[in-house]
Amino acid sequence: MNKSLRQLFTAVVILFAILGLSSTIITAIWASDLNADPRNSRTLYHSVSAPRGPILASDGTVMAKSMPVNDAFAYQRSYASGPMYAPVTGYFSITHPSEQGIEMSRGSLLSGESNALFWQKIKSTIAGDENKGASIETSIDPKLQKAAFQGLGGTDGAAVAIEVHTGRILAMASTPSYDPNQLAQHDTAKINSAYTKLTAGSNSPMLNRAIAQYYPPGSTFKTVVAAAALESGKYNPDTVIPAGASYTLPGTKTSLTNTESSANGSDGKISLGDALAYSSNTAFAQLGVALGGSAVAQQAQKLGFGSPILIDGEDSASNSMRAIASSVPGTVSDDKLALASIGQGDVLETPLQNAMIASAIANGGTLMRPTLVDRVRSNDLSLVSQNDPEVMSQAFSKDTADKLNQMMQAVVTKENPNLAISGVKVAAKTGTAQIGMNNSSVDAWVIGFAPADNPKIAVAVVVHNTDMLGSYAAGPIMRQIMQEALRQ
Repeated sequence: MNKSLRQLFTAVVILFAILGLSSTIITAIWASDLNADPRNSRTLYHSVSAPRGPILASDGTVMAKSMPVNDAFAYQRSYASGPMYAPVTGYFSITHPSEQGIEMSRGSLLSGESNALFWQKIKSTIAGDENKGASIETSIDPKLQKAAFQGLGGTDGAAVAIEVHTGRILAMASTPSYDPNQLAQHDTAKINSAYTKLTAGSNSPMLNRAIAQYYPPGSTFKTVVAAAALESGKYNPDTVIPAGASYTLPGTKTSLTNTESSANGSDGKISLGDALAYSSNTAFAQLGVALGGSAVAQQAQKLGFGSPILIDGEDSASNSMRAIASSVPGTVSDDKLALASIGQGDVLETPLQNAMIASAIANGGTLMRPTLVDRVRSNDLSLVSQNDPEVMSQAFSKDTADKLNQMMQAVVTKENPNLAISGVKVAAKTGTAQIGMNNSSVDAWVIGFAPADNPKIAVAVVVHNTDMLGSYAAGPIMRQIMQEALRQ
């Protein structure tokens, strides 16, 4: 071989080596990044050219599905009763990545690209069929979801219902809401226009207020303080504690008062049970200070405060669905602790967190992890995965839970008969948190469970920025959800 041929042969070998190396890097090393690159139109067309799996309610009601269309994308996502289910489903769009709901947390399963569907993909390839996404069966009860959504009536607020013994989320409504179909269409100009309008301002209807919005819990937080008191072993429902018509916050000139004279007690004292029933601010402010910030904070943490709460997806995954962490102050001055003990000041909660508190009390002190998905099935209906009930913590003893149950029943029988349901024992706690300039408005709350003597459903409702007490703004919504649940 002469010199020129050797040089040519060497050059060809080097070029083939470079080509092989570059192909390997692109197909094996950079593949995930390239597929995830929003500029990669091939990935987009691939993700919508096959039917995305349906999202189903617990009774089989289809909340989201893919419909064949006569355009380059082949399929378009369709959402039945879109605004009602939007906090659960989220949205799927050809221009904006899914950032909410099941469409986000179960995206790879819905698209059929998950490793959990490997054998299904092999079968489809061999059979020459198109690859179809998995079905996601949620725990949502359509009747309860409708009751929650319609009860809120478009006001700024949220409602959550939980199955007490399992942690399954039966309803999760947030209003004002939006229609995911606006983002699922294939006209990019219309999608972008709709997305811009939906995300404008701080009061976006795309915000899932049930898990992604903080509210001061008002007097509903008194259940947490009462739990800390009972757990200390120093208090019982009939223990007499300081109350009075007013209480000056330690180190300040600011005085707390009560809404009702019945909350003042007699001779400046009231039983712990009556303090909860009549929602005595002066009693719980002093009780919180007596217990200390550490005791109150530790009790709150056992109920889920301080950490984001996983609702769906893998714990370590970035696309998992979580509730933001509710917060309670730890080491603070006594004046701030007194305010926190009546659910004001630095205490902030999500509606899901408040529903979890009610659920733990109803479940004998055992807090179950909230879940949104029951099962995942491949397109041949074979089971891919199933969620089993999981204990999140033992928030307090059964004895404490039983006493709180009785105390919360007295909230209804003694002070809020409008929350009662004929023939059913109801346990509840209302809350009216002052907000705005000069406390000009309120966040109206209620939490509760029923039947109180055999709890099945726990509910939390908040109506933001209203002029009504929690019992009257949020109470009827909770009652409506409970009544629907008890019919079944």
